[in-house]
Amino acid sequence: MDNFVENMWKAVDNLNIKVIGVGKLKEKYFKAGIAEYAKRLGRFCKFEIVEVPDEKAPESLSQAEMDEVMAKEGERILGKIKDREYVFALAIKGKERTSEEFAKEINQLTTYGHSDITFVIGGSLGLSPAVLKRADTQISFGRFTLPHQLMRLVLTEQIYRAFTIINGLPYHK
Repeated sequence: MDNFVENMWKAVDNLNIKVIGVGKLKEKYFKAGIAEYAKRLGRFCKFEIVEVPDEKAPESLSQAEMDEVMAKEGERILGKIKDREYVFALAIKGKERTSEEFAKEINQLTTYGHSDITFVIGGSLGLSPAVLKRADTQISFGRFTLPHQLMRLVLTEQIYRAFTIINGLPYHK
């Protein structure tokens, strides 16, 4: 095995990308799409999705009840994040990036020693202030409201796209 291939595999062994999502993914078509991109990501990193239970709540909630739901989900999320992880919180008010900017950011993080990168997708009410505070940065995929289950698929695809851009592969065109 030549040095380039050997070093490439070391990078894969050392780079961990995790997506934490609130709630269980139910739809088979979302699962299939995520599985396909997760498989493709295997050549670039160790990729995992961690699901934390969503908090059951009735349709109409007071602000205090919504805050309580987000706080409980937030505690579950924070329990899955280690100190060394660089955390992206997905938030509508986060910074929007192009795919190329996102790829550059991922590349810079990995170049400068961040081998554990975590993305957090909140539940239907969003992310708690505690999770947003823990995040190193907030990222937005636009001002649209997307179901958090669909967002897992979109995010996984964008992570894969970032690695194809970083590695000069033709997928991203």
